[in-house]
Amino acid sequence: MAADSTTPFLRSTVGPPKAKRLRDVDGRAHLRLTVVLRPRALPAEIGPPISRAEYATRHATGADVLARLAGYAQAHGLRVDDADAGHHLAHLSGTYDQAIRAFAPERLAVYGSPGREFVSRHGHLSLPADLAADVVAVLGFDQRPIARPYIHIRPLAKPPVASYDPTAVARRYRFPPDATGAGQTIALIELGGGYDDNAMARYFHAKGIDRTGKLAAVSVHGAANAPGDSSGADGEVQLDIEVAGSVAPAADIAVYFGSNQASGFVDAIAAAVHDSQRAPSVISISWGAPESGWSAQETDALNQAFQAAATLGITVCCASGDSGAVDNSAGGTPTVDFPASSPYVLGCGGTHLPPQGAETAWNDGASGGASGGGYSARFPRPSWQTGAGAALRVQAGRGVPDVAGDADPATGYNVAIDGQDAVVGGTSAVAPLWAGLIALCNQQAGHNAGFVNRVLYANPTALTDITQGSNNGYRAGPGWDPVTGLGSPVGTSVAELLDRGSATS
Repeated sequence: MAADSTTPFLRSTVGPPKAKRLRDVDGRAHLRLTVVLRPRALPAEIGPPISRAEYATRHATGADVLARLAGYAQAHGLRVDDADAGHHLAHLSGTYDQAIRAFAPERLAVYGSPGREFVSRHGHLSLPADLAADVVAVLGFDQRPIARPYIHIRPLAKPPVASYDPTAVARRYRFPPDATGAGQTIALIELGGGYDDNAMARYFHAKGIDRTGKLAAVSVHGAANAPGDSSGADGEVQLDIEVAGSVAPAADIAVYFGSNQASGFVDAIAAAVHDSQRAPSVISISWGAPESGWSAQETDALNQAFQAAATLGITVCCASGDSGAVDNSAGGTPTVDFPASSPYVLGCGGTHLPPQGAETAWNDGASGGASGGGYSARFPRPSWQTGAGAALRVQAGRGVPDVAGDADPATGYNVAIDGQDAVVGGTSAVAPLWAGLIALCNQQAGHNAGFVNRVLYANPTALTDITQGSNNGYRAGPGWDPVTGLGSPVGTSVAELLDRGSATS
C-alpha cells in the first residue's frame, strides 16, 4: 500500500507486457527510479534559443518540489541519489518493498522466459496529492526494452542498385562543400552496443576522411560503450558515428550510452541536452518504437526533454521507423514512431536514391522495410504544420516525417561494423545524415539553427519534393506527405535558409 492521502497518477498507466508472468518480484531486491519533474513555465511555442544558464534561471524545477519529493522518498526508506532542478530529474534507490510502499505500482512482477527475464508492471502508480501535479513520470518499475535501432543491413543475396560512401550522399544532396562542422558537437543517443576507437579511425582513414573532430563515449548511469553485437546495436552505434563523422569531419561527436528502458532513454537525452561541458548543438536518435506501445508518462517525459532541447537551440533529429505506416505495431494498425512523432523533433523518413533518375519513397515491401510515417494519435498537429498541404489536413494529429533522405539498403551506405564492411540502410542513417547537415549549417551561420521545423515548413523549396512511392499505407505526392515529409535536403539551400537568422526567430 502507498502512504495515506495518495491520488492515482492515471497517466502512468502502461499496458501488459507481451511475455509470460513468471513470479512476484523479490521485495528485498534493489532498484533505481528516475522521477521526472515539471519545469517552471516551459514555453509551448519555441522562441529564440537561450543559454543553459538562462534556462536554469527561468525554468528549473522549484526547490520546494525537490524538497517535498525528497521528504516523501525518505519517509518510505528510499535514498535520494541525486536531484537536479535544471534537468528536472531526481534519482531514487532502495528495495522493491520500499518503492512499492511509496508508489503502489499495480501488477508488478517478473516476466519473460528462461534466460530472458525482466521486471515489468501494468496499471497505475499512486502519488500524494501534493506531489502529483509536479511529477511527469516515475520510471524504473517497468524494465522492458523500450526501443529498437532502425538499421537495415543489405542481404548479400539481394542484387544491389548502388551503394554510397556517406560523403557521396552528402555531395548528392549538395551539402555545403566548404563547411566541416568545426566548433560543433553532435550528440548520438544509443541504448546498447558500442564501438572501438581504433576501428572507427581505420574506417575514416580508408574513406580518405580527415577526421579532426573528437569522438567520446559518455556513460549515463552505468550504461557504457560495450561493443559485442555486430548484428544489432553495434551496427547502429557505428553507422551513426560513420555517417555523422563523414559528413561533418571537424565536428566533435559525443555518444551518450543509456540503458534500453524508458528511464535510461530519458536519462541519456537529459544528459545530452543539459551537458554544459560538451554543449551539443544537434542530437541524433536512431532508436524508437511504435507510438501506440509507449505509456503516456513515457512520451510525456521524453517530449518534455525535447521541448527543453528546442528551447536551448538544440536540433533533435529522429528516425521515423523502418516498417512503413504500421511501424511494426500490434495487429498491423497504422501508427507513427516515437520519438519521431514528438512536435519538438525533426522526424526523418526514408527514400530510395538511384544513381540516375528520380528519388522515390523507400519501400521494399511489407516485410522488407519502408519509410515510417503517418499521423500521431498522441500529439495534435502543431501550428507550423498548418497550411503545409492537403495531406496534413487528413487527420488532426502531428504529421510524420518532416524530412527524408536515402534509407533503402538497395541504395545504401558503405560502412564498417566491428571491422567488417557492410552496406546498410534504414531511417537510422537519415537521422545522423541530417544531424551532420545541421552541424555544417551551424558552423556557416555562426549560430545554432535550433528548432528548424517551423522555418523548413515555411520554405519547402529548400528540399526536393518526393512524389513517387508509398509506405504501405500512404502515398507520396506533391507537397508534404506522410511518407517522405517535405522531401530530401538541398543542402546549400537549407544552409542559406538557416543562415538568415535563428530558425526560431
